[in-house]
Amino acid sequence: MLAIIGTVVVLASVLVPFVLDGSSLLLLWHPLEIVIICGAALGAFLISNPLKVVKDAFSGALGLIKGPRYGRQEYIQLLKLIYDILVMMRKDGVLALEKHIEEPEKSDIFKKYPVVMGDHHMLEFITDCLRLISGGNLDPHELESLLEYELETHHHEAAEPAHAVQKVADALPGFGIVAAVLGIVTTMAHIEGASTSEIGHHVGAALVGTFLGILVAYGFVGPIAAAMEGKANEEGKAFEVVKMALVASVRGYPPPVAVEFARKLLFSQVRPNFKDLEQALRNKPAAS
Repeated sequence: MLAIIGTVVVLASVLVPFVLDGSSLLLLWHPLEIVIICGAALGAFLISNPLKVVKDAFSGALGLIKGPRYGRQEYIQLLKLIYDILVMMRKDGVLALEKHIEEPEKSDIFKKYPVVMGDHHMLEFITDCLRLISGGNLDPHELESLLEYELETHHHEAAEPAHAVQKVADALPGFGIVAAVLGIVTTMAHIEGASTSEIGHHVGAALVGTFLGILVAYGFVGPIAAAMEGKANEEGKAFEVVKMALVASVRGYPPPVAVEFARKLLFSQVRPNFKDLEQALRNKPAAS
């Protein structure tokens, strides 16, 4: 929602004063300039990135409308899942994990938490971590170090689409200049015998190219890249929560304490308070 509101604010702040100053929006309508700038930017984007990053960039940009995957209620589900797993490990031993991690879609524990079941990367991360724990060959320091490396790789991969979009934003003013130069070349080619109004039209079209390149770069594509990176960082926090709870459990802390360690990692806007989480773990409705 904020992305849509921000887009409207940018357009209104630029175009409304332009119209109030006595100009017409039709003066900014030059389709060929748009084709040059956007086409060149898209082509450069395709050249510089693998197909996976291209797909993730487009899906990530569209995903900004939905907001982050994990909010306060979703984190309660995630923490409850981890709590249930840790309690089962304490009660039945790590060998009881095998049937749950091999086929999580059939697990009575995992099926209770659709948010996690719908997140393929999170589900895979949790089951892989549990496989390491069930192997019983890693001490807490080795497990934490290994998970840190995995999270670093995950964060790097998740940030790649945002970095790719940011590079497009950095290049757009240059493509605007390209469009402007081509417009000036066209003007020079038609200057002989042309009227003042015709020359002014061509020069205006060239200047619109520069204007569009700068506006799209700093008003839209750059902010989209920043929002994508911020969303990736927010969603990466969920993986850190799982890591913290599991490592704390391996170090010998009881499930409620391990889950509390994980809760402390969350940002304030999505962190459930201690009372609500305690109620959720006891299968009571959280206070509104």
